[in-house]
Amino acid sequence: MKFTPEKYRLEDQRHMPFIDAAEIEEILAQAPEGAEKVREIIQKSLSKKRLSMQETAILLKTEDPILIEEIKQAARTLKKKVYGNRIVLFAPLYVGNYCMNNCSYCGFKASNTEELRMTLSTQELQKNVEALLNEGQKRLILVYGEHAKYSPEFIAESVRTVYGVKQAKANIRRVNINAAPLDTEGFRIVKEAGIGTYQVFQETYHPGAYKINHPSGRKADMEWRLSAFDRAMEAGIDDVGLGALFGLYNWKYEVLGLLRHVNHLEACFNVGPHTISFPRLKDALNYKVDPRYTVTDDEFVRLIAIIRLAVPYTGMILTAREPDDVRQQVLQFGCSQIDAGTRIGVGAYSEKQEAGAVKNEQFTIHDTRSLNEVMDELIAQGYIPSFCTACYRKGRTGEHFMEFSIPGFIKRFCTPNGILTLAEYLCDYAPEITAKAGWELIDRELLELKTSQDYDEVISRLERIKKGERDLYF
Repeated sequence: MKFTPEKYRLEDQRHMPFIDAAEIEEILAQAPEGAEKVREIIQKSLSKKRLSMQETAILLKTEDPILIEEIKQAARTLKKKVYGNRIVLFAPLYVGNYCMNNCSYCGFKASNTEELRMTLSTQELQKNVEALLNEGQKRLILVYGEHAKYSPEFIAESVRTVYGVKQAKANIRRVNINAAPLDTEGFRIVKEAGIGTYQVFQETYHPGAYKINHPSGRKADMEWRLSAFDRAMEAGIDDVGLGALFGLYNWKYEVLGLLRHVNHLEACFNVGPHTISFPRLKDALNYKVDPRYTVTDDEFVRLIAIIRLAVPYTGMILTAREPDDVRQQVLQFGCSQIDAGTRIGVGAYSEKQEAGAVKNEQFTIHDTRSLNEVMDELIAQGYIPSFCTACYRKGRTGEHFMEFSIPGFIKRFCTPNGILTLAEYLCDYAPEITAKAGWELIDRELLELKTSQDYDEVISRLERIKKGERDLYF
């Protein structure tokens, strides 16, 4: 039977179920093949228009190597148009790993007796933040297991603690959180603490796969998790970050599941997610999943390029789960944010532990380089490493962010702000060789900005930074 949207879906409503596996599977099955249609869809995306699920399915179904290469090239072009060549950097900070769930793929699962359970005290949290500031970090995402210990009040207090850590020229300017879904009042409590983006991953959008991989705990309720962003947005958190854990089900299905989630948020709240993440399943303590859904490196790179084309204005986050060679590839095709200098053990920053040295890690990371090593590589490749948090503090979030980003004007802010935060890092933290390369990159970027209306002000602010001022932004 030919698919029609009306067959499966009523009008989107807040808090109501919106994932229909039969709908997604049929969209994939009925997607036509052919080079002409693929190239037509690519051209639509290059004009910065959102793709429908049906159009995205056609790209997903394409197996022609020539067309796949054209998709990746288009993603590279589109990313440059919308975001320029800046890459936003952040670090994850694990606050606690107690958990009541039993997710098949996670080291934090309640049944994992080998896991060393920890929750950072206020003093331990402060020490970890100090260690991160000493490296040059400015943006953090706090991560919590799903447990009664991590109440909205606990989360809010930990956010306030992080903001309260001050050094001579440094402080954390934006705290995002990755935490279990809360009720609406709980989201109001954490919003009042000043969080940036609220992030939670659906893991898989396939009900059958979801049930198999989440057998117990609050997380077993798929619909509660799906409606988390509805409650967050109603509580006033207008920047949310969604994601899928690729490797739990067919990756093509999961891409469409992500887009269905985007569609739901846009229909109900007139704004989509601020970011999309696509962690790929990696080893963890007592790890056990279905190997049929393993995502290869080539498939992973391809799906990121397709998501970039499908949602031109959404930030895309790549994590240190991926090794350096994969990270280098996908930075070209769509990612606008990465973590750097990452340690995922609870307390690992202040303890100076090596990745994998303690039994309190959620999964295995494959890029264990320091922040400065990542900075060196980005600079060498012509990217602007950015610690910018201006949009949050200027109110360019939610619908207001879209007002700037959809016409492509976000580059007016992203490039100058990226340059200014890079200059701070070069002055305060960079070794001599990094500083030399970084200032040369800034000089090249300034040549590109010469016709910009803000050029003179950028030059002025760079001089002020060299003289000791900090936190200057547009």
